Amino acid sequence: MACNYSSLSSFSAIPISSKSAFPSSSRCNVKSRICCSVGGTVAEPKAINATEPLLLDAVRGKEVERPPVWLMRQAGRYMKSYQILCEKHPSFRERSENVDLVVEISLQPWKVFQPDGVILFSDILTPLSGMNIPFDIIKGKGPVIFDPPRTATDVEKVREFIPEESVPYVGEALTILRKEVLHALLQKFATSMAKYIRYQADNGAQAVQIFDSWATELSPVDFEEFSLPYLKQIVESVKLTHPDLPLILYASGSGGLLERLLLTGVDVVSLDWTVDMADGRRRLGPNVAVQGNVDPGVLFGSKDFITNRINDTVKKAGRGKHILNLGHGIKVGTPEENVAHFFEVAKGLRY
Repeated sequence: MACNYSSLSSFSAIPISSKSAFPSSSRCNVKSRICCSVGGTVAEPKAINATEPLLLDAVRGKEVERPPVWLMRQAGRYMKSYQILCEKHPSFRERSENVDLVVEISLQPWKVFQPDGVILFSDILTPLSGMNIPFDIIKGKGPVIFDPPRTATDVEKVREFIPEESVPYVGEALTILRKEVLHALLQKFATSMAKYIRYQADNGAQAVQIFDSWATELSPVDFEEFSLPYLKQIVESVKLTHPDLPLILYASGSGGLLERLLLTGVDVVSLDWTVDMADGRRRLGPNVAVQGNVDPGVLFGSKDFITNRINDTVKKAGRGKHILNLGHGIKVGTPEENVAHFFEVAKGLRY
């Protein structure tokens, strides 16, 4: 959830969001990862854009609340933590070419000062070794090029720079830094949403539905890293103070993730319409309630068609631990009289 940009001197940074103490995405407009709505009528939220980093907003001429700020060389020798690290790793090239050290040094000023950009710890001479121009950075002396090109023959020996082959550690470090800031953002969301749910419960909400609107975009492996831990954290945090508050989880397009949704600890898993209710019941087991999952498109059909689909869903869900609902939000243009028929049939059902 980060954007990096470069100058001609190979400086890279990850801009930080102005709206939180944690970084935000700038590569794309992102739906809120986790949104909540109180019980009674539980409405699916509209997609919203994540806040763009302040630095990028300022560059693009957007209205900003303040000028973004970062410091050149903010990751480096003036910091006590960096000086301590240098005692263990005295070679500058080791510090700038070791992925773990690059990540650690890059994040040192962020942990202390929280500037609006995280600088990739590197050096403008880094590409030279990949171009067959050996160099080193000597303490107290600075950069030294051991055999600088002076003749046409020397120039012929200079190779074209291929970053993937020569400096793979730069890409690895940037990937890790992006994950670091992404997890920081998700942690902020999780903590905030848990507080928000407790706030709603304290003010009268009797059930809360959590939406993970981007679960369908994640592979199972990515879901387990970027979503599941934070959903579990929300549920566990809320249950500590509100153990009897029913929590419903809805993740559109998540048929491939049902067993993983169960691991969040929610009371109800809401199925979308692409999952057969009987199959969903079987996969989730008897200990969790299910919600759903009539196809919203059914409400454009005849009243008999709507009735048949309701009966089919309820039959497959079985007796108890089922909340009848659509498998997604009502579509624009749905005939209101068909919605009325849906409720009429639903309220007339008896086990």
